[in-house]
Amino acid sequence: MPFCSQCGNQVGDRDSFCGRCGNRQPSNPFRPTAAGDPIGSVNPRTASILCYVPAIGWIVSILVLASTQFRHNRAVRFHAFQGLYLFVAWLMEDWVLKPMLFIPTFHVHQLLQTILLVASIFMMVKASRDEAYPLPVFGELAHRSMMEE
Repeated sequence: MPFCSQCGNQVGDRDSFCGRCGNRQPSNPFRPTAAGDPIGSVNPRTASILCYVPAIGWIVSILVLASTQFRHNRAVRFHAFQGLYLFVAWLMEDWVLKPMLFIPTFHVHQLLQTILLVASIFMMVKASRDEAYPLPVFGELAHRSMMEE
């Protein structure tokens, strides 16, 4: 069994990245690669973090869910589903609640956007620590989505 070239942690024959330090492992000619997988070489931790980026996270989430590399990685798939649901909340807030709740003296829209931004940043921090933290509503939806597959 090989060891990480950066930290010396034991890695599997098919691992592209070290589980401890995240360093990319030297290529192995016997390791199968997924042809046409757009994020096939992305570290699982990085993929989890990118699922929560407010403007592009939904694209990364869809790519993660379609990727063969993350098909059996429950933590990354959880972050992808939760990131998608967080993005849907952004859309609902911007397209539905913003026009409905417009009160000139009190900006509910800005408060809700701030809450969603803080939730996104919080989840990026949690994903960077490899923690699958479920947000109150979105986490339950993400777990249900993972069970339906």
